Amino acid sequence: MQNPVYKVLNLSWITGPIFSKELRVSSRRRRNYVLRFVYVALLTIFLAMVWLEEVRYRGSSVYSISRMAKAGQTIIAFIAWLQFCITQLAAVIMLSTSISDEIYNRTLGLLMTTPITSFQIVMGKLLSKLLQLILLLAISLPLLAVVRVFGGVPWGYVTSSLCMTLTTIILVGSASLFFSIFTRRPYKVIIIAFVFGGIFWGFLPLLSIMLWHTTKLQSVVSEKTLFFVISMFDPYFTMAFNTIKMLEPGSAGLIPSISWLLHCGVMLAVSALILFISIVRVRKVALRQVTGQLGLSRRKRRSVKNNNTTSIDYQESVATIRRITGPPVLWKELRFPILGRRKIVTCIFGCLSLILLLLIYYLCGRENMLDDEDTHISFVLIALGLGLLSTVVLSATCITSEKESRSWPLLLATTLDDRAILFGKWAGILRRCLPAWIWLLGHMVIFSLAGFIHPVAILQIVCMAMGTLIFLSGSGLYFSSCFKHTTTAVTMNFALAILLWAILPILMFMMGEFFCGSRDPAEVYMDTNPFIHVIAILEATVGRMEAYQWFSFRRGNSRNIVESTIWIVACASGYILLGLLFAWRAKSRFRRHIF
Repeated sequence: MQNPVYKVLNLSWITGPIFSKELRVSSRRRRNYVLRFVYVALLTIFLAMVWLEEVRYRGSSVYSISRMAKAGQTIIAFIAWLQFCITQLAAVIMLSTSISDEIYNRTLGLLMTTPITSFQIVMGKLLSKLLQLILLLAISLPLLAVVRVFGGVPWGYVTSSLCMTLTTIILVGSASLFFSIFTRRPYKVIIIAFVFGGIFWGFLPLLSIMLWHTTKLQSVVSEKTLFFVISMFDPYFTMAFNTIKMLEPGSAGLIPSISWLLHCGVMLAVSALILFISIVRVRKVALRQVTGQLGLSRRKRRSVKNNNTTSIDYQESVATIRRITGPPVLWKELRFPILGRRKIVTCIFGCLSLILLLLIYYLCGRENMLDDEDTHISFVLIALGLGLLSTVVLSATCITSEKESRSWPLLLATTLDDRAILFGKWAGILRRCLPAWIWLLGHMVIFSLAGFIHPVAILQIVCMAMGTLIFLSGSGLYFSSCFKHTTTAVTMNFALAILLWAILPILMFMMGEFFCGSRDPAEVYMDTNPFIHVIAILEATVGRMEAYQWFSFRRGNSRNIVESTIWIVACASGYILLGLLFAWRAKSRFRRHIF
């Protein structure tokens, strides 16, 4: 008989066989090793660039020591924020299919017939994926310890940043696992997780601060209390204040005191609540799958319960045959419901989000902020990020979903050629991405008609959006044709966007500054960035209804309306050509590695 104390200490009652199985599968996947290698390579490159930037300057020993301390602060702050953001993205993607795969493969009900409990299923799935992310955090620990020798960085910041990162990825991973119970499509889980994160950690804190500033709440709630409450639930808010205190110790008296330990405790408590609900829900779904009622609506389940004959169940479960018109793949993609199967829930959530957005617009108008270029830049950048997020995710799932459902070989066995399949898939991507881009276009049109934005900005924003949309949808098609799993394709599409518009510009600036003492190549490259285009366009057009003057891009020179439009159209054309190239390569890979 096994010692009960030993059973408690080895944590087998928490992890169970699911944890061991997931670890064995993860250890055989090359993408986990590639992820670690890329992560270490990026950290090493950035460390070398910052070090070379700092040691270039010669001077007294006191000045050199101060430069080393500044270099240490810069490196550690960058590493802390890099792993804080990257691990959240990885957690959402890796756990987006944790429960839905078991449901779709009809193995969840089989697991419930074994001694494995729903608690062990949920915790095994969560901990096995989080272990891969914890390894990434552990990889950076030696680097953080070495860099801290430069001085200027207290151990408290290193410890607090790691703890906040860990609790945040536990929360977002738990949320992604919870959403995967209700849908088998991973792109829905990823988008829903990011949208909920943006609402709870972005819009709601912003709305709270604006309501406090514009109403009589200032006499009831102090600023210190408001920031304390927000910091308990918003990890970005807490992380930002923690970093400011480290970089600027003299501003500690101006920043409200925030307890990161209490924040981590609150995050763990919320994660525990989500996991408890997930455990209960997984058990219900598993029992429905065992009894054969999974996939039936509530009305059908009630009918099956009241009528014990199998003929009624069969007649109500079989769908009527539909006749198609036009290209079959295009017909199938156009028949796909944009709002999903849960239209009522989607509509309610959409209405609540719209009310929240209109309330923020109203508060901005009340404070006369709608004539400020920074306000419109913030809204348009968020809308652009939402559109890019949906495009990156949806485009990378169009073919991998067919492979995972084993319908891709059947599609290739038909008389359809690769061009018809490509056209139908691409049209379906553009159709499903359209709702995410409505906010961006609607913001530009409405405020242009209201007189806050020059109308030429609509044309330039549309050109920029079309270029990035076609580029990311083409790259998503390519990665979806290369890989068998949705998570891998989505991760690669995310990595491409981050590499082109974040990592590569930073490296170019550092290399240009160190090797040739000029940032002109990096400035030219930054002028092709869609986010830079948004900033330049809105800085030039907000609050100016006359025929416009100059657009200032990152290179320091200014362009008039014609030159700026030509440059934006040229950049969009380049992105479109790259997207078409990716799509052509995707078509060439349709019939390779089918199984």
